[in-house]
Amino acid sequence: MGKCKILYVCEEITPYVPETKMSLLCRTLSQAMQEKGNEIRTFMPRYGCINERRNQLHEVIRLSGMNLIIDDNDHQLIIKVASIPSARVQIYFIDNEDYFSRKAILTDAAGKHFDDNDERAIFFARGVLETVKKLRWEPTVVHCHGWFSAIVPIYLKWIMNDDPLFSDVKIVVSLYEDGFPGILSPDFASKIASEGVDMDKLQILSEPSYENLMKLVINEADGVVLDTENPNAELAEYVKRSGKPALWYQDKSTNDYLDNYQKFYEGLF
Repeated sequence: MGKCKILYVCEEITPYVPETKMSLLCRTLSQAMQEKGNEIRTFMPRYGCINERRNQLHEVIRLSGMNLIIDDNDHQLIIKVASIPSARVQIYFIDNEDYFSRKAILTDAAGKHFDDNDERAIFFARGVLETVKKLRWEPTVVHCHGWFSAIVPIYLKWIMNDDPLFSDVKIVVSLYEDGFPGILSPDFASKIASEGVDMDKLQILSEPSYENLMKLVINEADGVVLDTENPNAELAEYVKRSGKPALWYQDKSTNDYLDNYQKFYEGLF
C-alpha cells in the first residue's frame, strides 16, 4: 500500500507533560511518520497541569461545543490545538471542565488514581472519535498508546464499525509499563455498555483490572506493539498466544526502529 493516514491516540506527549518513555515515543513517532510522508492526526487529553499560555493552546470553535453523555450526565466537549514548533506536528487536545481541569494527570498528589479515571477515559475516547468524524478524516491506522486510550478500539469495533470513516481501519495497541493498581470503577462495563456495546462482549470487565482491560483491547486489535523492555508478563504471554501480529520491543537507540513501525503498519493490510 501507499502512505498511511495514521490517527495517534496518546495518553501523554512531551513537551506538554513530563518526559516518560511513552510521552517521548508519541512525540517522536508522530513526527517521524509525518516526515515519511504519512498523513497524521495526533490526540491527547488536555490535562489541567498543561500550561496553555506557554504551549500556545487555542480552542477550535468549529469542533467544540458538542455534549457527550457519560453515565447519564452531560459533559461538554472542548477541542484545543497546538503545534510542537521544532517538530511541525499539530496536537489536538480533548478538554472538559469536569474531567480535565484538575492540575494532575491520572493521580492525585499522593499518587492515588482518580476514582473517575474510567469516565475520563470514556470521554477521551468519545471525544477523539467524534472529532475525527467532524474533521471528515478517514484514518487507515489507529495507534493507541497507554491504557487511557484503550476505550478507542472497543468503540471502533463495536459501535462505529458501520461508519464509512472507520469501517476499514486497522487498530494498533502499544503496551507500556503503565498498569494501575486494583480495579477501575465496578460500573465500568455498564458505562461502556450504555454507549451501545453488548454487555456480553464485556464479560472480562466484570473485574476491570489493568490486565483484563488490556486483554480485551488486544482481542480487538489488528496488531500489538510492545513498547517497553519489561511488559506485564501476563499480557506479553497473552499477545504470544493470541497469534496477533506483534512488533516486539526495539532498542530506541538503533537507526531503523522507526522504519519498523512503518513496515508494521503496512504489513497489516
